[in-house]
Amino acid sequence: YEYLIRKFAENSGKSAGEFYTPAEVGLVIARIMDAEPGMDIYDPCSGSAGLLIKCELVLQEKMNLRSRKTFAPARLYGQENEPGTWAMANMNMIIHDMEGEIQIGDTFRKPKFRTGNRLRTFDRVVANPMWNQTEFKEKDYDADELDRFPKDAGFPGSKADWGWVQHILASLNDKGRAAVVLDTGAASRGSGNANTNKEKDVRRWFVEQDLIEGVLYLPENLFYNTSAPGVIIVLNQAKPQERKGKLFLLNASREFSKGDPKNYIPADAIVRIADTFTAWKEKEKYSRIVTREEIAKNDFNISPSRYIHTGEADEYRPIAEIVEELNALEDEAKATDAALKAILARIGV
Repeated sequence: YEYLIRKFAENSGKSAGEFYTPAEVGLVIARIMDAEPGMDIYDPCSGSAGLLIKCELVLQEKMNLRSRKTFAPARLYGQENEPGTWAMANMNMIIHDMEGEIQIGDTFRKPKFRTGNRLRTFDRVVANPMWNQTEFKEKDYDADELDRFPKDAGFPGSKADWGWVQHILASLNDKGRAAVVLDTGAASRGSGNANTNKEKDVRRWFVEQDLIEGVLYLPENLFYNTSAPGVIIVLNQAKPQERKGKLFLLNASREFSKGDPKNYIPADAIVRIADTFTAWKEKEKYSRIVTREEIAKNDFNISPSRYIHTGEADEYRPIAEIVEELNALEDEAKATDAALKAILARIGV
């Protein structure tokens, strides 16, 4: 079934990004999340449930290595807005002989998993929300009654990437961890720009609250809806003392093999990436431990490509990242121009 979903994704082009995360990205996430028996795992935009299933498969592998024949499986929960994809997720669970609860509906506006008038919380949250969504406006954030969007963090702006991260944070229990896949621009938009930027302000809040465990920069051309690389942002509600005030950054941009039609991360690289991240092991041109003070000096740019150069050819910033920043600057310029025109109109100029 996984093979069929992947083949369907290959033939679906950009629409595949709505339901499918490459299997190897899911395995990297599952290994980093390192779930234990009986944990509650949640995906707020579950697609075909691939990330949830990978978490359980990695748990089964770990228990086999420990010679544990009987153990409590992870409890899997998800929400998906598209009826066809919701059906696909449930079928995927059945074929993998796993039990899970996949609700249907709009997670951003009407999350289904609640405890009374609060969000239900989980041990692990994994997600690959659609990147750069523009359909959610400030009124959607203001209308929230579940305390998902901290007022002191601010409104994330025209793109919903950090809105999803805020929802994910609110869905974690006090010892929970999360991994979310975002567009690379979400890690850097607005940084280095003298003007205020709403996304940068939210990033600043997450860094200052010491909620980001690390960021992983993925290779390009993995995803079916874009050739751009993505980043995995890992959150941790309970960082160990020795990791407080620090972030672990890993640049895996070269960890790929050419495929048709997409690149892929080889099996040995999946293990290397996850093991390096889990151990916080620094390697030249690959991974670094960075303090919050250094992040602040770089204007809250948390992209690993800013801090780790993999070689001479990579001294320049990725083109996709530059284009994202140019688009953000253009949006800011348009908004400023509109505000100026409104002011001039009010004073009769």
